[in-house]
Amino acid sequence: MIDVYYWPTPNGLKIVIFLEESGLPYRKIPVDLLAGEQHEQEFVKISPSGKMPAIVDNEPSDGGKSVAIFESGAILLYLAEKSGLFIPTDARGRSATIQWLFWQVGGLGPAGGLYHHFFATTQDSQIHSEDYFHREVARLYGVLDHRLGITHFVAGDAYTIADMAIFPWVTVWRNQKQELSGFPNLLRWEEEVRRRPATIRTYLNASHFPGGRRH
Repeated sequence: MIDVYYWPTPNGLKIVIFLEESGLPYRKIPVDLLAGEQHEQEFVKISPSGKMPAIVDNEPSDGGKSVAIFESGAILLYLAEKSGLFIPTDARGRSATIQWLFWQVGGLGPAGGLYHHFFATTQDSQIHSEDYFHREVARLYGVLDHRLGITHFVAGDAYTIADMAIFPWVTVWRNQKQELSGFPNLLRWEEEVRRRPATIRTYLNASHFPGGRRH
């Protein structure tokens, strides 16, 4: 059983998407960000930086004691390696998947998160910051759209953890005042991933949380 310390943000959702896709047994343990539970000492023991999500694998592959993993990209990579799912075994496919996973963690996630902070959360007059991150998100959408004009999924022909990592940050495009109509390849991909049964289950379950998200 895998314990998922979770709140329905894009980073939390992408972990649940993987677990729904893989069929690995898990249970969600809410970490209420609005109440500041991510800073409580018990959680910090699992996630040293006080960031959600985090997991505890109570049945690690080596048969040893429970192992805690924090940082969403590291969690996806750990789960993919544990299960042998959603990451190619050939060197080129694996490299492409990891590259695009890191692209989300280092690029699209921070840009989208900072835009949300400057506009959707603070609603203040930080016009320069808002415009900058709005343009940066659009630029990153363009990078992704170009890639998806070459490959069916982000890392290649197969659906991988790279797609799971990126999807929750793209499907909030309306909240970030973006338009996907100018990114036809990205729109095609977003609609296809959104229709996957595991994605649907993830978002339906997320709606049961206070502040939960729907498409």
